[in-house]
Amino acid sequence: MMQQLRSNSYLFGGNAPYVEELYEAYLDNPGSVPDTWRVYFDNLQHVPAVDGSDTRDVAHAPVVESFAQRAKANAFALKASASDLAVARKQVHVQSLIAAYRSLGSRWADLDPLKRTERPKIPELETAFYDLSEADLDFSFSAINTYFTKAENMPLREIVQALRETYCGTIGAEFMHCTDPTEKRWWQERLESIRSKPSFTAEQKKHILDRLTAAEGLERYLHTKYVGQKRFSLEGGESFIASMDEVVQRAGANGVQEIVIGMAHRGRLNVLVNTLGKMPKDLFAEFDHTAPEDLPSGDVKYHQGFSSDISTPGGPVHLSLAFNPSHLEIVNPVVEGSVKARMDRRGDKTGAQVLPVLVHGDAAFAGQGVVMETLALAQTRGYYTGGTVHLVINNQIGFTTSDPRDSRSTLYCTDVVKMIEAPVLHVNGDDPEAVVLCTQLAMDYRQQFRKDVVVDIVCFRKLGHNEQDTPA
Repeated sequence: MMQQLRSNSYLFGGNAPYVEELYEAYLDNPGSVPDTWRVYFDNLQHVPAVDGSDTRDVAHAPVVESFAQRAKANAFALKASASDLAVARKQVHVQSLIAAYRSLGSRWADLDPLKRTERPKIPELETAFYDLSEADLDFSFSAINTYFTKAENMPLREIVQALRETYCGTIGAEFMHCTDPTEKRWWQERLESIRSKPSFTAEQKKHILDRLTAAEGLERYLHTKYVGQKRFSLEGGESFIASMDEVVQRAGANGVQEIVIGMAHRGRLNVLVNTLGKMPKDLFAEFDHTAPEDLPSGDVKYHQGFSSDISTPGGPVHLSLAFNPSHLEIVNPVVEGSVKARMDRRGDKTGAQVLPVLVHGDAAFAGQGVVMETLALAQTRGYYTGGTVHLVINNQIGFTTSDPRDSRSTLYCTDVVKMIEAPVLHVNGDDPEAVVLCTQLAMDYRQQFRKDVVVDIVCFRKLGHNEQDTPA
């Protein structure tokens, strides 16, 4: 076409826009241009192309417009794609934040009744660590892998609030070290659906108060009446008695027929009276040395065992408290052996009818090798007892030192149980309702999975003279 234009002298460059406009009009509608120009343009349609073909030209404007629209669409698509990618990247960061709270939330939980130290700085629990800004807090993200709400999406602000309530309150849950996904989901659902908040009725709250009052009343009486006598009191950890009561009642409701308890000295006298039902007058007679002295040579009252039948919603449950010498944790394999024998006698292969309960002090639990040895056999076929419920009376001052750096090499006194992937619920002992809730969850876990579980009741009291929890 350009060669044909150059052969006509009257078609110089200055007329090119005019001719181009006429040509566009011709291509759109040949009848819209003068006859002379129509004949001229008709002849142009039959100029052979470079490849020898003889094709008719098409209107240029629609082609140009089509390319422009396509370029605009591509630019919009690229912009939208970049925006979607940014949102997807932030969603990944939100998932990382959720995982961080599930794994590290216990380290930021309110577990120290005396608040002696500030909460540690944990950057992974802050939104800024994941490049999530203040504006992102009001943006909704997928919460489909959480159990806070039935809705698929939640504003980030609500997600963070729910995570802190669930994992950083007076309960610090450690379960992400478990390798079984089913167990991890079980804990996530049970904790996140209630945000780790108990919801007891007025009657249940009164019952918890009654147990606390009974525990404190006994300790106060013994402290006043028998000044200077060793009793390894439970002062500061009275919520442990409420926990023991829940263990017995919930076990009975689930069909357990026998509970074998092993514990050292701390709180033992209180358990004898307020859990197993030993008559207070019999305990006082031992303090007064008016009771029959038929104990083995050198033994003392806070080593004694006891047994009784306790009423529960599922019928009577037989409780046995094993005798225990001063080598605090040595009772652990004794209890497990007793439970195994009772299971064999009953033909109970899963531990549905017999429950072992071991009560530990924080220092002894971390310090004595028999603990690890017993745990190592917990899931073996020859020694399996259907899962043990471990309760730790953690007064944070075992071995007469108040600094954990001087008493053990682990962050928690319960870290030894991670060798068998047992979940741990750390709970502030000054929140008795939370203690009872943790006990319920622990019992339900044991009932569901037949494995060991730990409730670490963090309390505090100053030890009396010569009452440290160290092996004699």
